[in-house]
Parts: sequence; structure tokens; C-alpha cells
Amino acid sequence: MMNTQTETFRGYGKVGEASGQTAVECRFGGEVETVLTVHASAVLLNAEAANGEVRYTGRVHFSIVYESGEKKLCRAEKGVEFSAKAVAELCSPALTPRVKLQTENVSVRREGASVYLTALLGADISLYGETALEYLTGGDLVCKRESFPVVTAHLCGGAAEADDEFETDFVGDILLHAEEVSLSDVHCETGLLVLEGEVNLGILALKGENALVSFERLVPFRAEIPCEAAEAGRSAEGQVCVSDVVLHADADEEQGKCTISAELTLTAEGCVYEETQIDGVSDAFSETCEVSLQSACAQFSGVGEAIRLTERISGKAALSSAVDFSDVFQAVTLQRAEANFLPEEKRLEGVAMATLLLLGTDGSHRGVELSLPFSLPVQAEGECTAAVLPCGMSVRQRQEGEAEAEATLKIVLVPKKQWTVTPVTAAEEGAPLVLDDCAVSVYIPRAGDGLWELSKSLKKSPEAVSAGNPEIEFPIKKGQRVIIYRKKEL
Repeated sequence: MMNTQTETFRGYGKVGEASGQTAVECRFGGEVETVLTVHASAVLLNAEAANGEVRYTGRVHFSIVYESGEKKLCRAEKGVEFSAKAVAELCSPALTPRVKLQTENVSVRREGASVYLTALLGADISLYGETALEYLTGGDLVCKRESFPVVTAHLCGGAAEADDEFETDFVGDILLHAEEVSLSDVHCETGLLVLEGEVNLGILALKGENALVSFERLVPFRAEIPCEAAEAGRSAEGQVCVSDVVLHADADEEQGKCTISAELTLTAEGCVYEETQIDGVSDAFSETCEVSLQSACAQFSGVGEAIRLTERISGKAALSSAVDFSDVFQAVTLQRAEANFLPEEKRLEGVAMATLLLLGTDGSHRGVELSLPFSLPVQAEGECTAAVLPCGMSVRQRQEGEAEAEATLKIVLVPKKQWTVTPVTAAEEGAPLVLDDCAVSVYIPRAGDGLWELSKSLKKSPEAVSAGNPEIEFPIKKGQRVIIYRKKEL
């Protein structure tokens, strides 16, 4: 009976992915005459894994800027809590879900005297759980040993704060604010996962009776999350979202100045990757019997070093409705971007978007959606996740009916690392080998074979083959012969 020895690697890592989509609706009353711009931001409150699904709850903050029947600029805000489910067949209560929410679209419709806002929310879900890999380490076999890289993921989370204060000309009221997070650096320190970046705080304000003005502030932040597995040099990834914003505006009409302060509460989540090696077997055979080998395929994921770029884009922008020289461009708000990295072409393609607020000759306002496509060469290898933050967008009308836009893009590309290991997990004993009883055999191996391939063909250990044929060099050249001597007992 052939004996084998095995060991088991136990770790923790991503075991699957899922996605979900849900619509969240909010109603505003009949005082809304003309909608200028809308914004919806989603915050995750809780997520839990169940059998076959992931359940998550959150809150959507709706903001609307509108013109009343008297052509007065107004604002309104409401919060709506929601619950949703995402189907995931492999899901079980033992798993930990990580949910990333994004607002994919916000639509507006009027029914009677009411205005309804509907936010379409997408959810990207990663499922983490315990993993196990049993692998062969030895026994009554001749083994080809190899080190296999394996990874354990360590999840962590926490909160941070950021604040800003700046002075500007007098404003009468803050109508709208929006936040976009750019995570520029994720690294490990001893016992800490550090996430650094900027929050692009966009503010739309009322200046005078009928004038609009927009402000942008890049608010830096640093979130330090305790994590026992964090060590300098280990790779990590994370995400940061703005969970709450408090704005204060102190106006001085006599001086014509206003001081605006912002307090931001941030929620941060991270994952630290611990890479180790296991000593396993990639191939094996027996000197006395046939052997059937079984292998396992285990996949591991991680991230590479982030690539950071700053690019300036400009060009003709597409508008959701026509404009002409009678329109006055007052403000650009709700700047955002979508982008994908194309690894085969090494290009980043996407579109920068914003809402352009106009003042017509009749004194009424309207909002126009603007989009500026871009395509940029990027020196990156393999599949990457792309995050793009547009800043400082400006729009002008050089030719009637056309809008030329410029913007600065802050780009962060994070390469995805994925690899597969296939160690031998088990060996099954087969029929006994028929041994040659002649004293000397001559074997002509294949050109290019190494010592292991030759030993496996001869069913002799590499040490025995090398000892009997010290003159052979590997890889084997064409025409070489191997002499096998067998000791005969009388």
C-alpha cells in the first residue's frame, strides 16, 4: 500500500463576486416649476450575506435646484432609505460582503403637481470567506517539489474626517453641494492601512437675486485604519466615500465677503494582502507502480502599484439641448467622469460630464447636460481599474450653438493581479511496474528533456540517474544515450 503525505493551507480571500441594481424614488411638491439640476448620492448603511443572496441597505440624499413660477431660484433636499437584494448563488451567511454603491442615473418626471426623482443605483459586491487548499508534500513517491505563492486577505474599516474653509465674494445661499472622492494612495504602515487622497467639493451658490456661481475645493484627507496584518511593503486596496457633509456660510454684507466652511465625515474600507509560499509538489511518480495524480486549481488575487496621472483635456462638448449667443453661461456644476482602461490598446477612454446652468434673455434659467469624451494613452500593463476625477471644468461658446469645454483629469489606475497555482493534491496507486531484469539497458531520451523528465521516463530518482550518468548535461542534446546498470545477485 502506497503512503502519501499532505498538508492544508487555510486562508481568507475573495471567493466570488455579485452585482445588484435598484431604483430609489423621491417626491417633491408642486412648488417646483422648472428643474435646473438634480443630484443623488448614496451611502451604504449595512450589508449581510444570506443563502443565495446579499442583502444591503442604504440612504440616498436627493438635492434639487429649481425655478419657481415667479422665476425665483430655490433648492430642496430629501433623504430616502432603501433596502435591496443581489442574487449570488454561492453566497452563504458565513461570507462577508463588501458593497460599493454608485449612482448610475437620475431621472426626473412630473405627475400632476408633483415632481418625482428616481435614482438608479448599481452595487458591485465582493464576497470574502475562508479558503482551504490541500496539497501533497511527499510519501512513497519521487517528487518534484515547488514553492507556490498563496495570498490571505485581511479586511479592515474605519472612519476619518476632513475639513476646509475658504473666503469668497458674498453669496446669498448655498443651493447645491456634491462630493467626488479621488483616492490617490493606499499603503501599509506597521499596524495601519493608510488611505490618502482628495475630495472634490463642488458648491453651487446664489449670488445676487438671479445670478449663479459655482466653487470647487480639493480637500485633502488621510484615513488611518488599524489592521494587525499591515506591514510596510504589503500590497493593499481600499475605497473611501463621503457619508456626511456639514456646510456653514458666514456672510458679511457690508464687506461683500463670505466665509464657507465644510466638515466632511468619511467612511473607509480596505483590504491588506499577505503573500506567503507553500512547499508543495508539482509532479511525482513511483519506482514500483503506476501512479495517477490529481491536481487542484486555486486562484488568488491582489493589486499592483497604482499609476497616477494628471491630464488636461479640451474639445467640443455634446449638449443635451441647443444653445445660442443669447444664452449666458453662468455656472458649471456636478462634475463627474466615467472611464475604462483598454489593456490591448493601452488607452484610457471615457467621458467627463457636468451640468451647465444658463440664463436666457427672458430672465429664466435652465440646465443643460454636458459631456466631453476623451481618449488618452497610458503606459500600464494588464487589466486595471480606473478612477477619474474631473476638476476645474470651464465652458465657453466661441461659435454659436457650440460649447467648448476644458477640464483637468486626476487619474488613478490600479493594476489587478491574478494568478493560479496547481499543486498535486493526491496520488492513486495503480498497477505494479514490470521491471526489466537485464543487466544493462541503453535508453535514447528526447532532445530537450531535463533531469526530471528523464527520471520520470526511467522511473528512477534524479539522484540515481545523475550518479549513473555523470557525463550527461541538461537539457539533453540530440543523439545522447543513457546507460542503465542493474546489479545482478547470484
